[in-house]
Amino acid sequence: MREAAAEAPLFEAVIVPHRSLSRRGLAVLIGAVGGACALTATLFFFLGAWPVAGFSGAEIALAAFLIRYHARAARESEVVLLSEQRLRIIQTDRRGARRERVLDPVWLKVELHERPGRVPALLLTGGRARCEIAAHLGEAEKRDLAQALAEALHEWRHPRFDNPQLRKT
Repeated sequence: MREAAAEAPLFEAVIVPHRSLSRRGLAVLIGAVGGACALTATLFFFLGAWPVAGFSGAEIALAAFLIRYHARAARESEVVLLSEQRLRIIQTDRRGARRERVLDPVWLKVELHERPGRVPALLLTGGRARCEIAAHLGEAEKRDLAQALAEALHEWRHPRFDNPQLRKT
């Protein structure tokens, strides 16, 4: 019982890459690109440039492959869990493979490493441990996550105890 209470999350963040299209939206996009390429290929075929039709077919296949490849990245996710004992980072890649990293939150620092012209990197550092999280988030989301995680670590390190004897009556 005590072990389960110690593993109750004090902070939890689920990080997923932004995807604006649903499965149906992806199918519509692939259909629209395919239709436009097929229309172009038909036009060139009737104009006598029939080799263009073969290249257009390859273009349709390549576009469909790339759109599907991009959509598979929606499976990626990261979960950051802070409990009484440890900080766990569970990363799932596009194939569904999971990797878990456990860090000791005692000396852990949350850092935003500024990179000129790019979104800053959100790093968790402490001792020899150095781990980048939230690589798929934008700058504003990374800053919000960094602030929330830093506050959670501060609360973890400096708990407030409720002592009824010290309350004002």
